[in-house]
Amino acid sequence: MILERRGVPAAVVCTDAFRAPADAMAGLQGAPGYRYVTTPHPVAVLTSEQVRERALSVLPEVVSLLVASPGQRPGEES
Repeated sequence: MILERRGVPAAVVCTDAFRAPADAMAGLQGAPGYRYVTTPHPVAVLTSEQVRERALSVLPEVVSLLVASPGQRPGEES
């Protein structure tokens, strides 16, 4: 969120097990409803190939967040 406030596109990716903490942090940063991408938990036990497959599966969502205009993401001003 700090980078985005400075005009640098960013996308947060976390596992579904961390949705509640991610939402809480967004709220604390003044961005309730902040959009981020989730992937199934856990990730640490995956092979390199499985991580690659997982990354490719969320890539369209990540790109969508990165190219969103200011104001299109909750918590951002236009």
